[in-house]
Amino acid sequence: MDIEELQTFVEVADAGGISPAALRLGVSKSIVSRRLVRLETELGVQLLARSTRGAALTEAGATFRDYAARVCAEIDIAKETILPAGALRGRLRVAVPLSFGPTHFAPVLAEMARRHPQLHIQTCYSDRFVDLITEGYDCAIRVGYLQDSNLIARRIGPTYTQLVASPDYVKAHGSPESPEELAAHEALMQGTEAWQFMDGDKIITVRPRGRFKADNGIALVAAATAGLGIAYLPDCLTHEHIISGALVPIMPRHPPPPAGAYIIRPPGQHPARKIRVLTELLIEYFGDSPHLAALPPV
Repeated sequence: MDIEELQTFVEVADAGGISPAALRLGVSKSIVSRRLVRLETELGVQLLARSTRGAALTEAGATFRDYAARVCAEIDIAKETILPAGALRGRLRVAVPLSFGPTHFAPVLAEMARRHPQLHIQTCYSDRFVDLITEGYDCAIRVGYLQDSNLIARRIGPTYTQLVASPDYVKAHGSPESPEELAAHEALMQGTEAWQFMDGDKIITVRPRGRFKADNGIALVAAATAGLGIAYLPDCLTHEHIISGALVPIMPRHPPPPAGAYIIRPPGQHPARKIRVLTELLIEYFGDSPHLAALPPV
């Protein structure tokens, strides 16, 4: 039984179809289909019920999927064991924020590729919320406040956020002094998110309103510098604009609570060694920094 056929079956089962599995594996749909046919022929049983909408596990396929996944995981561990000390191989798929992933995290991933020439790294840069399990990612780097989930998180460094606006906006509309006063101002937002602020030891949560929304932090920086409103952004996106005077801090007596940068992975007893190595490298770069914005170029 070919290990590639087992891995392909697991990918199709988890992705829910041949097309998304082919994308994950980096091969054509015809190759995926041939591997599945060979595996089902060898086993003498149908594992997947195929349709125009995807591929669903049969009863036999659902049972076989867990065994196949464990075999693939054990093979990966065995391959790592016989590699030269410290070497990594295989594929690592990582989801990274678009807003500052290319500037802050891409150099770390490039360094990991340099250190491990047998490792294939595929990175998705996007500010959307990537579903690691459904979309087949090994891990993700996320910044800010983590939502409750069954994913496993490891903190790699601190981050800080602040309210900012342009001097022109402040001149025209004034500057709020308390979270309650934000209701009278235009907020630059990603969606319908809540903003949190410190009042001594207490955390105050407000839900601002605004007419300009974007799912990308850099776009919100542009809107803030254009004087469209007040933005709630990480320092690593705004510190250069504050230094230049294009933006000014707002409501410094009520700062947002400290957040963090995290590496997130799907649940499992032990992370793959490639994820552990990436985590250690990220902590090496970011763990001792006061925040990501203070880092020199990597």
